[in-house]
Amino acid sequence: MKRILSILVACALLAGTAAVMSSCSGGSNGEINVYNWGDYVADGSEKNNGDYYKDTIAEFEEETGITVNYTTYETNEELYNLLSSSNTAYDVIIPSDYMVEKLKDEGLLQKLDMKKIPNAKDIMDSLKNPVYDKKGEYSVPYSWNVTGLVYNKEKVSYKPDSWTALWDKKLKGQILQFNNNRDAYAIAMQLCGINPEKFTKKDVDKATVKLKEQKPLLKKYVMDQVFAEMEKDQSAIAPYYAGDVYMMTTNNDKLVGVLPKEGSNLFVDAMCIPKNAENVDGAHKFINFMARADISAANSEYITYASPVKSAKKLLPKELSSSELVYPPESYLKKCYTFRNVDDDTYAYMQEQFIKLMS
Repeated sequence: MKRILSILVACALLAGTAAVMSSCSGGSNGEINVYNWGDYVADGSEKNNGDYYKDTIAEFEEETGITVNYTTYETNEELYNLLSSSNTAYDVIIPSDYMVEKLKDEGLLQKLDMKKIPNAKDIMDSLKNPVYDKKGEYSVPYSWNVTGLVYNKEKVSYKPDSWTALWDKKLKGQILQFNNNRDAYAIAMQLCGINPEKFTKKDVDKATVKLKEQKPLLKKYVMDQVFAEMEKDQSAIAPYYAGDVYMMTTNNDKLVGVLPKEGSNLFVDAMCIPKNAENVDGAHKFINFMARADISAANSEYITYASPVKSAKKLLPKELSSSELVYPPESYLKKCYTFRNVDDDTYAYMQEQFIKLMS
């Protein structure tokens, strides 16, 4: 998954954050501090066809004269811990839906001045005023996608169109599962008839039983290791983010991507301005720039997740814009759910149960 760095790289970046931030702590109008997922912005690198992706950060700096101090994180929780327990000041952050809601509810975000973000008018109607930011006052979508399945057609003798395939005893020892409590539990909750948007400790207990049934069948719990496992024919089937599934299928023609018939998690990563931002005007300029059709399309092409900007879709390569893994049909999206913020006690309980499950 492009959003997740290896642990070593993430730790190195985090270790360097304090030095970077201290060097720019003056909040000068000529620079902004941006905190984003790892490998989640078009960086000017070479494509497989010899062409090059845009370098969207460099373009922003050239157009505005504003220097971007850009650092990355590995999880929403890492982002939250930094914002809630340190004096580090970021101007733009890009958390996921449920974390936007948590940060908003805890007063860690400031309202956006939408007059300074005119490109937000081109955001898809379905992503405006979302459940995690009902008035659309604190966030502007950066990217979106759903979770799906990827399988090796030489190892799986049928088309696995359901999450139940991850419990198939015939595939014992060849099944992968998310090493991420929220995603793993969401799949189990769906199969238990529980809505993963909001849940209780009793719901966690029911899902834990389902995950315990699966554990003897698993090869391992993974995050970004899924790429090597699937692309090198080491495993038969895995759940993952559908845009990344698309990428895997382009790298190995034995792999097939599927959207499970039960529906899945529709996730959105959105741009926000923290309460203690020091260059609020520069932050608005950055958000508006990233919401511009050509820039959003460039980032979408690089990360292979869907752009939330309506005009961006037609700027993407046809194979990307026409893929149901990147842009699922509306009929499928109606079956999807979006994660919401849950109370700290319930979330901690789920984390605790997942750790016990994996031990």
